[in-house]
Amino acid sequence: MEFLTAGILSALWFGILTSISPCPMATNIAAISFIGKKVGNTKAVIVAGLFYTFGRMFAYLAVSVVIVYSLLSIPELARFLQKYLNIILGPLLIIVGLFLLEIIKMNFGRGMSFSQKFQDSAQKKGIWGAAMLGFFFALSFCPVSAGLFFGSLIPLSLKYETSVLLPLIYGIGTALPVLAFALVIGISANYVGKIYNKLAKFEYWARRITGVIFILVGFYMSYEYIL
Repeated sequence: MEFLTAGILSALWFGILTSISPCPMATNIAAISFIGKKVGNTKAVIVAGLFYTFGRMFAYLAVSVVIVYSLLSIPELARFLQKYLNIILGPLLIIVGLFLLEIIKMNFGRGMSFSQKFQDSAQKKGIWGAAMLGFFFALSFCPVSAGLFFGSLIPLSLKYETSVLLPLIYGIGTALPVLAFALVIGISANYVGKIYNKLAKFEYWARRITGVIFILVGFYMSYEYIL
């Protein structure tokens, strides 16, 4: 149970760090502001933020369930993972840590681009359009979010053999900053810039501290299970 608790806390932190990374955070603010222009009042903007959040959570959950369940449902692959997952995790954590520290850089672009026609269609659907935007924007992975999702959450879910719980916690983690921005935008857009700047500073150090921890844990696991 203690190990699972550690997994839950890790998944929650990965979700929060994903959501406040520059590319996803800018996308989240833009999407909620975009929907807010249509729905027009504080309560509706907050509800739109909730629906946008649910859309993101469902996208992450769906992708995680497909990947984790597929891998665990193949007996040979499941046995391979049970035997070698700890060996694989060490080098993988080091690589993800290097990504978080921006020592290794890859240009994924700014994620998937969506046409104005698609955005107009989402806007017309109001809060349901917010859920649609949340779902598709969650799939527009940037380097940091891709590293945390595929390089950390998926291996963590495989380690604990859960295709639902940890991805769901991760989705909740990505939701917390989104809901905060929806609340701020609904009350007063004047504070958005200040909060954005504070979160950007927090994200800068949080990502680097997490990267260092990943590298240290990766070296430890590599020493323990490989050497």
